Amino acid sequence: MFEVHETAAGMWMDTKTEVEEASRNHSGRSRRVMSGLLLFTGDMEHLDKCMLDKLFVLQLAVWGLRGVARVILANNPLSGVLILAALYWASPWQGLLGSLGVLASTLTAVIIGQDSAEVSGGLHGFNGMLVSLLMGVFSTAGDWYWWLLLPVCLGSATCVFLFSGLSPVLDRWDLPVSVFPFNIIIVLYLLCTGTDNPYFPYHPATPPGLPEHNGTELIAVEVTRGILLGVGQIFACGALGPSLLILGAVLLYSPLLAAHALLGSAVGTLAGLSMAVRHESLYSGLSGFNGALGCMAVGGLFFTFSWRTHLFAIASAFLSAYADIALSNLLGTVGLPAGSWAATLTATLMLLLTGSLAAYRIPIGQVMAPEHNLRSRSQWEAGNTADRECTDV
Repeated sequence: MFEVHETAAGMWMDTKTEVEEASRNHSGRSRRVMSGLLLFTGDMEHLDKCMLDKLFVLQLAVWGLRGVARVILANNPLSGVLILAALYWASPWQGLLGSLGVLASTLTAVIIGQDSAEVSGGLHGFNGMLVSLLMGVFSTAGDWYWWLLLPVCLGSATCVFLFSGLSPVLDRWDLPVSVFPFNIIIVLYLLCTGTDNPYFPYHPATPPGLPEHNGTELIAVEVTRGILLGVGQIFACGALGPSLLILGAVLLYSPLLAAHALLGSAVGTLAGLSMAVRHESLYSGLSGFNGALGCMAVGGLFFTFSWRTHLFAIASAFLSAYADIALSNLLGTVGLPAGSWAATLTATLMLLLTGSLAAYRIPIGQVMAPEHNLRSRSQWEAGNTADRECTDV
């Protein structure tokens, strides 16, 4: 009888051990899979180390993809791949112009010997991409107008010189160059060519404050759709599917940044509603994209995320949106777009603020994905607490 009980107990123990071992193996595999997936998120710093001994063409591709993602404040080459796919999905011509713009500006930076860390981080690519995309959007010559490639290449290359010239000036206050070069170049280009230029004509921008001629009823579904399109409009993309893919690219880099992108676009749309802007501005996402950029810049990227900086990000989104309406109405009188002047100026002013919020400010050279910034601050605060405890002892 005792032998039977001992045998049963032994079998039960063996079964329990096997179950525990299988559970450990399963949890170990899950952790490995999760760790593998996390390698593709954030800034993907490990990829730069892997690319050091690779062919220049492969390095250039990674630098260019980082430049594509930098447009939307991300720094992930896989996000750049998704964004490029979205642009080609929306318009192959726009996708080609964007690719050419980022390559022209990145190669120019390499040729004139710009800082290698800036080049590899995509900092010399995103302005060129924006210039090329806006030239394509405003051109009235239609798609596949090959002569447009000439100003696209020249304008994208010129962004590098402006970036290089503005950088030492703004570095004195630890400010990013951001998209100042893009905004300057696109305005100069449109002023030089004019709406009736025989080679590079463009259609004038319409002020958002013009009165409606088709009644005042709003379509709620279209307004909601416009919030999603506000993220895509950062790349001058007005199609819903590609805009969702662009949002997915931001989500891959940082869920926190993606949440602020949607929040900022919603705030911008709300600001547009409060100012009774044209329905088309609301439906197309043009009312939301400056708010999205302003909210993203403050909500975890240049400031460590907290409830204070979250409220600060919402205020930045409102200010960016209202400033965009004002600038669009002003520049629209001469047929010029306001671009992203509003978000750029607002974010720059926010970075200059002093007081308690300045304690959350991240030095420009240390800016990474918001989640990484948050972990770094937590570790720093934990270290300071430990040091104080040691001092007290």
